Formats: sequence, structure tokens, C-alpha cells
Amino acid sequence: MIRVKVNQLQEGCILSEDVLGKSNNPIIPKNTILTPLLLTVLKKFFIEDVYVKSVLANGEPFKPSEIIENNQNQERERVEEENISLYLKAVQQYKHIFQTWQSGVPIDIGEVRAVIIPLLDKLLESKGELFSLYRYTTKEDYLYHHAISVGLLAGFIAKNLSYDKGDYYQIAISGVLCDCGMAKIDPRLLTKSSALTSDEYKEIKQHTVYGYKMIQKLPTLQEGAKLAVLQHHERNDGSGYPFGLDEKKIHPYSKIVAVADVYHAMISERLYRAKQSPFKALEQLQADSFGKLSMENVQVLLDNLTAFTIGTKVKLSSGETAEIVFIYPDSPTRPMVKNLETNQFVSLREHRNIHIEEVIY
Repeated sequence: MIRVKVNQLQEGCILSEDVLGKSNNPIIPKNTILTPLLLTVLKKFFIEDVYVKSVLANGEPFKPSEIIENNQNQERERVEEENISLYLKAVQQYKHIFQTWQSGVPIDIGEVRAVIIPLLDKLLESKGELFSLYRYTTKEDYLYHHAISVGLLAGFIAKNLSYDKGDYYQIAISGVLCDCGMAKIDPRLLTKSSALTSDEYKEIKQHTVYGYKMIQKLPTLQEGAKLAVLQHHERNDGSGYPFGLDEKKIHPYSKIVAVADVYHAMISERLYRAKQSPFKALEQLQADSFGKLSMENVQVLLDNLTAFTIGTKVKLSSGETAEIVFIYPDSPTRPMVKNLETNQFVSLREHRNIHIEEVIY
């Protein structure tokens, strides 16, 4: 984390701390990726300097000509920024690979493996960072962030379900490839900022079949991984696509990728849909996915995201900071908290209009 003057900033800088206005309310929250508009906002509010990460949104280092303060001596901060940089570089590598698919180049599994596996190995040891990568998803590059994140989450779920390394690697690769068929869709649909029409949605739904055809004959990919690309939009009750299969006909790999796919889509900023808090998303997944998605796979995410300890500090949807004082076994996403600004105790299980926005590590 470094502190720099606003005139040193550039598009793609990532805030490390909230930017506060004169009333001490956040103007721009931390972990926001700065756009030209936000850079203008900072100047309009006469903000003189801010704390940012030493890595840009594209994974490249941020090297301003002048630094007011450098806090990179903290080991945890250094490791975190290193992992963020690796993730953002993987997203850009996948973006380049995807664009070659759009031009007709066949899929090279070795190339995909080289992007996702080293990153997965590193982040399996840093669960907190794995679950916070969604913060860096941008609307414009959502498709590429989604591919890498689904691969990471699918690999994580599979490992926690005790799949061996060879299998959870294959599942991670299938997660990355689950939307490879989008390369055969009209590019204008991929960047459309408004809701899709009925015909456009029908075309988008073909990406599962297109993707399967792209990988069908690749000898280094397990059949289960290929089916995950084809079936990740199938649902246990038969309501999914492309074939409306029921639970018994959906491959276990497909069920893992499906949960990773839905969860990441819910917590990401997209061109036509606002993101949700991971905790809010998991609550909705539990409620909405009954009979549709594998609850065993959803439970892996739930158990790991809500592995709170008493004293964990969190940011609430109300914008306030709180400390967890009691965890309800039957409502792990809605513990009792102590508001650190008012010292009041609040049961989130009772106050359904407030939820945890994020954990403050």
C-alpha cells in the first residue's frame, strides 16, 4: 500500500483505504478500481492524496514518480498485493487467449492450465484472499474475471470435497472453460449494457453447446470436465439448459462448476446488473437453489466464507463497522454484532434489512 497525491493517479489504480469526505463519510470505498470518472470525482472533492495498492487492475505494477508514504514493509500487505497481481495478470492472459478463440484458434489446454493451476495452488493457501478477489471484477472485463474466478472457486470446492489433486485440477480447468463457447457468440451481445431480448438470450444459451464442441476432441481433458462445460447451466429439477437434464443425469463436475458460476455472477459488477455482498448472495443461493443446485457444494462456500471467530470485524450494508460477538449455528451469515460506532448490539438474524457486506481482514 502506498500513499500518493491525486495528480499521480491513473486509470486502473486500486484504492487501499476508503476516501473520506469532510463529513467523514466515504466518497469512494476501498478496493474500488479508479476510472476516469472517479479520478474526476476525487479532484472535484479536493482530495489531495489517497492510499492505493502498488498494483494496477491489469496486474502491472503502479510506479508513480512521487510517493508520500510507503507501507510495503508489512509482510501480509506484500503477500496480498502479490496474489492480487497474479490474479489480475491471469485475467489479462485469459482475455488474450479468449480473443484468439474468437479469431478461430483452437483451444490449447496446456495454455489454459498454465494460467489457472499455479494461481489455484497459491490461493488454496490464502482462503481470505480467494474469497475477496471479486472486488477487482470490472464491468468491461467481467467475462474474463468470471472465467478465472469460476475456475478458482470450482477447484476450491472440489478440493474441500476431498477430490484428489488430478481431479480438482481438471474441475478448475473446466471452470475456466465453462464459457469458452462465448467466443462463438456475436461479440456485440457480450458487451451489451442492457438486458438481452428473448432471441438474444436464446443465442447466449448456445454457448454451452459451442463450448463443448470446442473441447470435445481434446485428449488431455477428462470426460467429466468436458461435460461440465456442456452442463453447467443444467439444474437438478430439470429447469436448466441446454437439455433440461435432471439431477441423476448431471455429472458431479458440472454441479460444482454450476455453483461456482452462479455464486461469482451474483457477487460481481456486470454491465446490466449490480453486484451483491457475498453473504447476501449465499443467503439467496440457499433459498433459491433448493432443488436446483447441489446444496453440498453451496455448503462448502457457506462454511468457508462464514468461518468467523468471535471478535471478527465486519462492514455492514448500513456502512457501519461492527464486531461479531455471537454466531448462530443455524444462521451463520447473520451473527449478533456489536456496532463499533454506537456500541449497540444488533442481531442480524432479527434485522433482515442489514447484512454483512464484507469481512475486514
